[in-house]
Amino acid sequence: MTWATFYLICFVVGVVFSLLSVVGSLGRLHLPAHWHVHLPHFLGHHAGPLHAPHVHVAGAAHGAQVGAVHHGAPGGSDISFFNVSSMMAFLAWFGGTGYLLTRYSDLWTLAAFGLSLLSGLAAATVVFLFLVKVLLAHETQLDPADFDLVGMLGKVNVTIRAGGTGEILFSQGGTRRSAGARSENGSEIQKGVEVVITRYEKGIAYVRRWDEMTEEDGRQ
Repeated sequence: MTWATFYLICFVVGVVFSLLSVVGSLGRLHLPAHWHVHLPHFLGHHAGPLHAPHVHVAGAAHGAQVGAVHHGAPGGSDISFFNVSSMMAFLAWFGGTGYLLTRYSDLWTLAAFGLSLLSGLAAATVVFLFLVKVLLAHETQLDPADFDLVGMLGKVNVTIRAGGTGEILFSQGGTRRSAGARSENGSEIQKGVEVVITRYEKGIAYVRRWDEMTEEDGRQ
């Protein structure tokens, strides 16, 4: 196999797989906001002005301890330089440059190889930076903790009658949500009272008054 053939094979492989990568990723690109809008499937049907923090409940006897909301890490920060797109760009430019230098110049073989290598590395770097700074700049990794209702602090929107069901409002992942709610101990909880979700079963949030839990925590 000649150097020209080797470079040509690298070029063809790089170009073909780069095209396949682009075609396969078209469906995952985020279009500008005026083209479409992503609506979360968990969007509540009643929206309110409440912005509540996420709290972690240690148990009925231990009260609640305010914690930080868990956010996904930026997707671009985890991508490796040696990813498929960068490697295919490297092969395409390495092969293309090497083929042209081999066929249409009188450069020494090692010199042509070195220039081709630099060309491929430059192309791979450009593609990598484009992925990190543009395409994946706003991608996030989902954290299951962001969708766990247990420990969420909310406010009663519809009075929870003794032994009955009402409604609460809370904020999760930057989205205002509502849920049917019952009192954990069966007592009545008036509208506007802050509560903590202690468990969530079959679409119903079981809650306790926030002030009761803080009082218990203070007595320990």
